[in-house]
Amino acid sequence: MSKNTIFSRRLFLIRSLGASTSLTAAALLASSCQKKEASQEATSQVPLDPCEDFSGLTEKDLAARKQLGYVESSPIADSRCGNCQLWLPPQNGKACGTCQLFKGPVYTTAYCTYWAPQHSDS
Repeated sequence: MSKNTIFSRRLFLIRSLGASTSLTAAALLASSCQKKEASQEATSQVPLDPCEDFSGLTEKDLAARKQLGYVESSPIADSRCGNCQLWLPPQNGKACGTCQLFKGPVYTTAYCTYWAPQHSDS
């Protein structure tokens, strides 16, 4: 074998290895970017119902709601958040009210175990 034949084979193998490594790296990078974009789209979606948007709440806040027995629909017809002493009506065009006991949005029709009747100002 001549020296040129060995050099050509060696050069061919080196270039082939370099090209395949580059293509593999490009494919992995593209895949990673697509997954990141999909993840960002999923987290940037706003819930359809603003009263179910708990994005600003911590695990501790969510646990407090659960501990107080908060449910979205009152099991007692005349006892609901909208007529509770602790209810804070929606402010600044928001769709949901809040509660003095815990953080986050509250349905008017919701209920918790600390429901208290509103005082009349008569």
